[in-house]
Amino acid sequence: MKNFFIEFTEILSIALRAIKSNKLRSILTTLGIIIGIVAVTTMSTAIVGLRQAFLQSISSLGSDVLYVSKFPWFAMGDWSRFRNRKDITLEQYEKLKEILTNYEAIAPTITTFGLNVKRGSNSVVSSVVYGTTEEFRRTSQIVLQEGRFMNEMEVRAARKVCMIGQDIVKELFPFESPINKEIKINNVPFTVIGVMEKQGSGFLGSFSMDGMIIMPLKTFELVSGEARNRLRIDVKVGDVDKLEDARQEIISAMRVIRKIPPGKEDDFAINQQEAFKQMYDNTVGVIAIAGIVITALSLFVGAIGIMNIMFVSVTERTKEIGIRKAIGAKTYSILLQFLVEASLLCVLGGIIGLILSYPLSLIINQFLPTSLPIHIAILAIVISAVVGLVSGFLPAWKASKLNPVDALRYE
Repeated sequence: MKNFFIEFTEILSIALRAIKSNKLRSILTTLGIIIGIVAVTTMSTAIVGLRQAFLQSISSLGSDVLYVSKFPWFAMGDWSRFRNRKDITLEQYEKLKEILTNYEAIAPTITTFGLNVKRGSNSVVSSVVYGTTEEFRRTSQIVLQEGRFMNEMEVRAARKVCMIGQDIVKELFPFESPINKEIKINNVPFTVIGVMEKQGSGFLGSFSMDGMIIMPLKTFELVSGEARNRLRIDVKVGDVDKLEDARQEIISAMRVIRKIPPGKEDDFAINQQEAFKQMYDNTVGVIAIAGIVITALSLFVGAIGIMNIMFVSVTERTKEIGIRKAIGAKTYSILLQFLVEASLLCVLGGIIGLILSYPLSLIINQFLPTSLPIHIAILAIVISAVVGLVSGFLPAWKASKLNPVDALRYE
């Protein structure tokens, strides 16, 4: 083992000297590998970063929450058949709440966007407004920084109270607490009773969750007039393992409530966080396959370049190989020498590719979220080494099989 280690150290030293003596050729040889590693690393950082941002943006949906609504989130086919469905109503929510047994919390929810919010001469446009009940705090991921959530009495009495996000606080209450202060939403006066913690962007940065306003369901009608046609029912199951059982129970209950005859398809949809994940994975999967093909082509071109240069190197150093064999170098030693040299060239290309990928990822991060986990960097180096071993095998095999007498005669 000790002898092998000494021999390997000597082989490594020879390979490094060979690369150093032909710096320009070595760098040009690795260009294909550099391009391939830049491609695979940049693509991977973008995909990982996008996935992290995506999962964060849909985290507010909750993995254990089912959303009963008129429309499926991702509908295929004729959209008109969904549009012509009957709306989900408050009466249906009440009946569903009575029938269901497999849930922790249930809340009817109505949503609208872009309402004008004023306080004195200052104004801001809300990103999203929810009309709901006190149980929304449990069905959603809302956390309050200050104040309190609305209670059942305020919901039943349709009190003009609301909880607001950090963007609204920043614009309307820059130097004071908004708790128990009055604001106007579409010119209707409301009392602020709670402030939500900072949440960041919504779905892939499409809107700010910090521009959110939450208010009692019936009060919502005063500011939007849309209380009946956008209603959905949020059902928090509480246990992901019981999600499918809860789904089947909701389907059975809603079919009875909406009087759907046996044999006819459901005229409602049950959505969940998993639908977003599947949509994302399907979309990114196609992009990833295209990226892998481009990367594979780059690495293939790089591997051919490495192979050609290694064949040239073997030819140039035929006499050296003959001398090494004449003084007792084993076949495996010659083979290992050229395999190590090819691998070092590729690893050098991989390292340069990683160095170039970092500033590229910073530039891309200005437009799309990126992330470079350590395992991606390690994978890039491993891929480089494997490409080196594969592309260098034939030249190394040729070198190891040279006859020492013929090699010494070579000019």
